[in-house]
Amino acid sequence: MKKTILSFALFAIAIISSTHTFAQKFPRLDVSPLDAATYPSDWRNSDKLVKVIYGRPQLKGRALSSLAVVSEKGVWRTGANEASEITFFKDVLFAGEQVKAGTYTLFTIPGDKEWTVILSAVRNVWGHYTYDKKDDVLRVAGKVSESEKIIEAFSIVFNEEKEDVITMYLGWGNTVVSVSLQEDLDSED
Repeated sequence: MKKTILSFALFAIAIISSTHTFAQKFPRLDVSPLDAATYPSDWRNSDKLVKVIYGRPQLKGRALSSLAVVSEKGVWRTGANEASEITFFKDVLFAGEQVKAGTYTLFTIPGDKEWTVILSAVRNVWGHYTYDKKDDVLRVAGKVSESEKIIEAFSIVFNEEKEDVITMYLGWGNTVVSVSLQEDLDSED
């Protein structure tokens, strides 16, 4: 009986001490966390038109012009880490161009007066290193303006400017890029 109790006690101690061996290891908090912007932004409204998932790099006292956000191909992943992905839940007019409902990778080519905003068919990519122009679904011009205040963390927001016309704003540093979009009511499903 003493042997059974001793064996059981040793077995219980082995089980308890081994849980640390199999404990999960969670990564540290990312310095450029993922975020999402939607339209409409109200969480209670599930009838969304668009959603963007993107990483949020921060300036940390640096000038935006000093950062090497653009690859040797001239393309930026439009955020940090994984390339940003934009999902249109309905057919839309993106800067006046027809785009079918679906998920696309959002790349940009920064410029002084306008940015080229690219929707790519390739998805689930890290960075912009595998970007290839042949995968472009659409390229449109994004209008550049200057913000009054410095935007520390790269941010994307959607605002309804007039009825049924939404503007997507990309902001970082003192640069704001805008692209219009609206539901394509004339599309054929």
